[in-house]
Amino acid sequence: MAFLKRLGWYLVGLSIGIVFLAFFLKKKSEETGTSFCYFPNCRVLKDIRSKPISYAEEVAPFFKTDSITFRSFFEDGSVDFGKSDTKSKPCKIYFVTNEEQTIKLKNCPDKVEVVELY
Repeated sequence: MAFLKRLGWYLVGLSIGIVFLAFFLKKKSEETGTSFCYFPNCRVLKDIRSKPISYAEEVAPFFKTDSITFRSFFEDGSVDFGKSDTKSKPCKIYFVTNEEQTIKLKNCPDKVEVVELY
Protein backbone atom coordinates (compact mmCIF):
# COMPACT_ATOMS: atom_id res chain seq x y z
CA MET A 1 0.00 0.00 0.00
CA ALA A 2 2.85 2.40 0.78
CA PHE A 3 4.31 1.94 -2.69
CA LEU A 4 1.01 2.81 -4.39
CA LYS A 5 0.66 5.91 -2.23
CA ARG A 6 4.19 7.07 -3.10
CA LEU A 7 3.59 6.32 -6.78
CA GLY A 8 0.38 8.34 -6.69
CA TRP A 9 2.12 11.37 -5.15
CA TYR A 10 4.96 11.02 -7.65
CA LEU A 11 2.52 11.02 -10.58
CA VAL A 12 0.67 14.05 -9.19
CA GLY A 13 3.94 15.99 -8.89
CA LEU A 14 5.11 14.86 -12.30
CA SER A 15 1.89 15.94 -13.98
CA ILE A 16 1.95 19.37 -12.30
CA GLY A 17 5.59 19.80 -13.38
CA ILE A 18 4.85 18.84 -16.98
CA VAL A 19 1.93 21.28 -17.20
CA PHE A 20 4.05 24.03 -15.63
CA LEU A 21 6.97 23.37 -17.98
CA ALA A 22 4.78 23.17 -21.10
CA PHE A 23 3.06 26.46 -20.21
CA PHE A 24 6.29 28.42 -19.73
CA LEU A 25 8.16 26.92 -22.68
CA LYS A 26 5.25 27.68 -24.99
CA LYS A 27 5.06 31.25 -23.72
CA LYS A 28 8.81 31.76 -24.09
CA SER A 29 8.90 30.44 -27.65
CA GLU A 30 5.97 32.64 -28.72
CA GLU A 31 7.43 35.83 -27.23
CA THR A 32 11.01 35.48 -28.38
CA GLY A 33 10.50 33.47 -31.53
CA THR A 34 12.91 30.80 -30.38
CA SER A 35 12.75 27.30 -31.72
CA PHE A 36 14.19 24.17 -30.23
CA CYS A 37 16.34 22.26 -32.71
CA TYR A 38 17.56 18.90 -31.54
CA PHE A 39 17.92 16.96 -34.79
CA PRO A 40 21.01 17.43 -37.01
CA ASN A 41 19.01 18.68 -40.02
CA CYS A 42 17.34 21.42 -37.97
CA ARG A 43 20.58 22.43 -36.27
CA VAL A 44 22.47 22.79 -39.57
CA LEU A 45 19.71 24.85 -41.19
CA LYS A 46 19.44 27.09 -38.12
CA ASP A 47 23.21 27.65 -38.17
CA ILE A 48 23.08 28.52 -41.88
CA ARG A 49 20.22 31.01 -41.36
CA SER A 50 22.16 32.78 -38.60
CA LYS A 51 25.04 33.82 -40.90
CA PRO A 52 25.29 36.23 -43.85
CA ILE A 53 24.76 34.42 -47.15
CA SER A 54 26.69 35.13 -50.35
CA TYR A 55 26.32 33.56 -53.78
CA ALA A 56 28.67 32.39 -56.49
CA GLU A 57 28.28 34.28 -59.77
CA GLU A 58 26.53 31.35 -61.49
CA VAL A 59 23.67 31.10 -58.98
CA ALA A 60 23.27 34.74 -57.91
CA PRO A 61 20.70 35.68 -60.62
CA PHE A 62 18.46 32.77 -59.69
CA PHE A 63 18.32 33.60 -55.98
CA LYS A 64 17.94 37.33 -56.56
CA THR A 65 14.79 36.75 -58.62
CA ASP A 66 13.21 33.81 -56.77
CA SER A 67 13.18 34.57 -53.05
CA ILE A 68 10.47 31.98 -52.26
CA THR A 69 12.69 29.14 -53.42
CA PHE A 70 15.55 30.69 -51.49
CA ARG A 71 13.49 30.58 -48.29
CA SER A 72 12.38 27.01 -48.88
CA PHE A 73 15.99 25.81 -48.93
CA PHE A 74 16.91 27.31 -45.58
CA GLU A 75 13.64 26.84 -43.69
CA ASP A 76 12.12 23.60 -44.99
CA GLY A 77 15.11 22.05 -46.74
CA SER A 78 16.62 18.66 -46.11
CA VAL A 79 20.36 18.30 -45.63
CA ASP A 80 21.85 15.30 -47.45
CA PHE A 81 24.50 14.19 -44.98
CA GLY A 82 25.53 11.30 -47.24
CA LYS A 83 26.88 13.68 -49.90
CA SER A 84 27.96 16.44 -47.52
CA ASP A 85 31.49 16.84 -46.23
CA THR A 86 30.97 17.78 -42.59
CA LYS A 87 34.58 17.27 -41.52
CA SER A 88 36.35 19.62 -43.95
CA LYS A 89 38.20 22.61 -42.52
CA PRO A 90 37.60 25.57 -42.34
CA CYS A 91 34.35 25.43 -44.34
CA LYS A 92 31.98 22.47 -44.21
CA ILE A 93 30.21 21.56 -47.44
CA TYR A 94 26.50 20.74 -47.34
CA PHE A 95 23.97 19.68 -49.96
CA VAL A 96 20.50 21.05 -49.14
CA THR A 97 17.43 19.86 -51.05
CA ASN A 98 13.95 21.35 -51.26
CA GLU A 99 11.10 19.70 -53.20
CA GLU A 100 12.72 19.76 -56.64
CA GLN A 101 16.22 21.27 -56.49
CA THR A 102 19.49 20.88 -54.61
CA ILE A 103 22.10 23.46 -53.69
CA LYS A 104 25.69 22.99 -52.65
CA LEU A 105 26.93 25.44 -50.06
CA LYS A 106 30.02 26.13 -48.00
CA ASN A 107 29.31 26.80 -44.33
CA CYS A 108 32.26 28.79 -43.00
CA PRO A 109 32.56 30.05 -39.41
CA ASP A 110 31.61 33.61 -40.36
CA LYS A 111 29.55 33.27 -43.57
CA VAL A 112 27.72 30.88 -45.91
CA GLU A 113 28.38 30.75 -49.65
CA VAL A 114 26.01 29.09 -52.10
CA VAL A 115 28.30 27.44 -54.65
CA GLU A 116 26.11 25.46 -57.07
CA LEU A 117 22.49 24.84 -57.95
CA TYR A 118 21.42 21.43 -59.29
